[in-house]
Amino acid sequence: MNDKAENKLDELKGKAKEAVGNATDNEQWQAEGKAEQGKANVKQAGEKIKDAVKGVRD
Repeated sequence: MNDKAENKLDELKGKAKEAVGNATDNEQWQAEGKAEQGKANVKQAGEKIKDAVKGVRD
């Protein structure tokens, strides 16, 4: 699986974990879900930068 797909999957897992935390009022899962989403978003931003740099070089 490529990096972009893995990052998107991590983001979706984070959203799911946050949703379960919200439904069960579990603050730890809410926080972990938000953290996973944030980490995935940073990785996705890095991929976009790499793509932009690659596009400039090509």
